[in-house]
Amino acid sequence: MNENTIINKTNKEKKKMETILSIAGKPGLYKLVSRGKMNLIVESIDDAHRRQPAFATDRVTSLADIAMYTDAEDIPLWQVFKNLGEKEQSKECSLNYKKCSAKELHDFFAEVLPDYDRDRVHDSDIKKLIQWYNILVKNGYTDFEATLSPTVGDNVDDRKEADATEA
Repeated sequence: MNENTIINKTNKEKKKMETILSIAGKPGLYKLVSRGKMNLIVESIDDAHRRQPAFATDRVTSLADIAMYTDAEDIPLWQVFKNLGEKEQSKECSLNYKKCSAKELHDFFAEVLPDYDRDRVHDSDIKKLIQWYNILVKNGYTDFEATLSPTVGDNVDDRKEADATEA
């Protein structure tokens, strides 16, 4: 194992550990940098990489906690991003979601997730998903499973189950 392999492995592990967040009322996506006493320190995932605090009053959601409605069971967001990445060959989305019609948007999304619930998934949900996908791809996040899937212990119930099995 040479030095470059170790550095690449470390960079992959570092990206995996990052928590990607959405903050209601603020555009774009953020990665968790640090936790303060009364807030989170987040950094925007864009060219500016601007750091700012996110307070308890902000509605902060981890992308790992988001799922899309389907006719059967909810599909984690990372799986939807993975499907979209396979369709777009890990490049930015070819559909101009800002200017397309609702029918074009739903037809496009049906190719990505064929069994999505057409009653509960709105146009704005699909547009937001494509916007987030473009931000992630533009900034080098293409392994969606490693970046966004929850790890053991992310959920309090998971930690309780892990503690029970260890005892």
